[in-house]
Amino acid sequence: MAENTKFDEFDIRILRALQHDGIIPINDLSEQVGLSPSPVSRRIRNLESSGIITGYRAVIDEAALGFSVSVFVSVQLDKQVDEALAQFEAAIAEFPEVVECWLMTGNRDYLLRIATTGLKEYEQFLVGKLTKVSAVASIESSVPLRRVKAGMARIP
Repeated sequence: MAENTKFDEFDIRILRALQHDGIIPINDLSEQVGLSPSPVSRRIRNLESSGIITGYRAVIDEAALGFSVSVFVSVQLDKQVDEALAQFEAAIAEFPEVVECWLMTGNRDYLLRIATTGLKEYEQFLVGKLTKVSAVASIESSVPLRRVKAGMARIP
């Protein structure tokens, strides 16, 4: 958070409410947080301009769209040099199956979350795309059984 950003309990209430419902009407939000609509609107603009709120999105149920299987994939590259990292990241950006990609510390370089219609589609992705990306040295897949906790961002 920027040093010059004033942040208090009302801002926290606004953030929590918006994280739960990003399209809540200002009047309802103002009732919920205990401020009139004008200060709530001003606080939202300040949270946006300071970079705390970075955008608004719909939360989509992947399974309802037919993507019922997620697979977490750890990838180790053969070299951890800037060029190899950039090439890998550029390739991954082109794969719609990859919905999240994290550069990691530890014994693996990247952690990916892959969303597919099933294990057959995952196998096709793995064999037909991921293993063909240059610089990939090893791949380890884990299939989650169920989500225990989900959140969008940690709020104080």
